[in-house]
Amino acid sequence: MNIQDIVNTVSNTADIDPMTTEKVVGTILSVLRHETEGTSVEQMFDKIPGSLDLAQKYDVMAANASAGSGGLLGSLQGALGSVLGEKAGALVNGLSQLQASGLDMDQIRKAGTALVAQAEAAAGPQLTNQVLGQVPGLKSQLGLS
Repeated sequence: MNIQDIVNTVSNTADIDPMTTEKVVGTILSVLRHETEGTSVEQMFDKIPGSLDLAQKYDVMAANASAGSGGLLGSLQGALGSVLGEKAGALVNGLSQLQASGLDMDQIRKAGTALVAQAEAAAGPQLTNQVLGQVPGLKSQLGLS
């Protein structure tokens, strides 16, 4: 199972158009990439061909990742990222990108739950849970806690 298979399944399961689903999945993978330590996320990406490329495509720490969030939210993101470092900045930026996708929190949670189920099928539940366990803030936002 490759990342495109996962995006297609998440799109169908969560009833979200494929382009938006790709952005949501890529954003979540990018947060995981920036927030986790050690080799567990690398092992997960190795088991899901194309996942690292998608995480890089929707990199939450790219210079323009938060450019669309001007005003107070953009200022808060910049301040939090500076004060708390890359890890907190990745989560804040990722959550902002998810909200900017045009989906409501219920749709984001459905997509997140479907993504986790597909990742467990592709990479195994133990490895998937190990990776997610390193990002409790993301888990709670996706309703997985």
